[in-house]
Amino acid sequence: MSESESEYWDGRYAVADQLWSGAPNSVLVDVAAELPGGRALDVGCGEGADAVWLAKRGWAVTALDVSGVALERAAKRAEEVGVDIRWIHAGLLDAGIEPGAYDLVSAQYPVLFKTPDAVAEHILLDAVAPGGLLVVVHHGEFATGQSHESHDGEVFDPADYVGPWDVKPLLGDGWHIELDETRARHLTTGSGAGHASDVVLVARRD
Repeated sequence: MSESESEYWDGRYAVADQLWSGAPNSVLVDVAAELPGGRALDVGCGEGADAVWLAKRGWAVTALDVSGVALERAAKRAEEVGVDIRWIHAGLLDAGIEPGAYDLVSAQYPVLFKTPDAVAEHILLDAVAPGGLLVVVHHGEFATGQSHESHDGEVFDPADYVGPWDVKPLLGDGWHIELDETRARHLTTGSGAGHASDVVLVARRD
């Protein structure tokens, strides 16, 4: 995690008392609602809505984010509802994620920079325990590869970031794809919730 990356996201969160809707992401709810629980990793947890939802359903959750501001809000929310979550202030590449440790790895709209050797993608895959699920979701509009404008007016290239379309080709023998689709997104309040579709990849490790 670079200092500039952490500072950037701290600044994003500092502009409002609450940046996101506070509701768990709909794809995660659809996928995990009937699962029995276990060990879960929430990559890019933000203000903690997904992590708290999982913990309330009996999951042992590890949640990471580059923003200390976001993690403070997430921890406060967890304390208010009485759940214990392991918080990691780091990016995925720096978090020291243990291979094969998680029954559910969830990356909802992750901000993961691509590298020539696909480091982030392999960390996500390697983190999943045998029999576990990997859930990767990103903005459908990013799949087009066209440049986009961020909330602060900065133009960025979605092709610089990891999406489900990057993870899928790395699924070899020992993986079974359970869901691979683009679906309409249920729009909610909160900045960042205005995109119209999600690309969803759900894969189970044998």
